[in-house]
Amino acid sequence: MSAQVKGPASYFPSIEKKYGRPVAEWQELIRASPLTRHMELVAWLKAEHGLGHGHANALVAHALAEKR
Repeated sequence: MSAQVKGPASYFPSIEKKYGRPVAEWQELIRASPLTRHMELVAWLKAEHGLGHGHANALVAHALAEKR
């Protein structure tokens, strides 16, 4: 039995399917952005790339957690 993915990563399969880009590409866009605050990045992904709030939030949370 495989362990169920939890947290932001649980959204990744649906993000890739819905928006047609691999998560690694989204993560790179977030890292390359001059924005640094969580909600600024979420708003940017929603406005510029058409992501839903939950998907944008999951990507940003994961990217910012990697920086720590």
